[in-house]
Amino acid sequence: MKMFAKMLTSLLLIVGLGWTVPAAAQAQAARGTADDAVAMVKRAAAYLNKNGKDKAVAAFNDPAGEFVAGDLYVIMLDEKGVALAHGQNPRMVNKNLMEIMAGDVYPIKEMIKVGNSSAGYGWVKYQWPNSISKKMEAKSTYVERVGEYYLGVGVYH
Repeated sequence: MKMFAKMLTSLLLIVGLGWTVPAAAQAQAARGTADDAVAMVKRAAAYLNKNGKDKAVAAFNDPAGEFVAGDLYVIMLDEKGVALAHGQNPRMVNKNLMEIMAGDVYPIKEMIKVGNSSAGYGWVKYQWPNSISKKMEAKSTYVERVGEYYLGVGVYH
């Protein structure tokens, strides 16, 4: 019986340690990849095309929805640089972000430029505050033009 109790205690300790993940490890685990960003933009584009602007804006702005995962979230812009959706910061919604600088880059201007390129999609690199790590980090956002809108999802490096 003592042997069983020791084994059970050891097992509970091991399982308990598995549940205690340091915050830094959780933040790292929450980081999306470039492939994740592209896939989320593709899903968002399909959703926008199928459901229209209003439903897409609501879905992209839902912090508990399918278009927010860890540090990945959809931003939807119009051609003037107004954020129609921002999955991580509702204060950005309905604001013209065209003149926001990130280091020496105007990321929204660059996103629209990439969306208007002959390819209609691509990456924009800049510095941006990571809401999970609370640090300024290098970020690359994959942008794709969908009709008259620009969808983007970024990853931190």
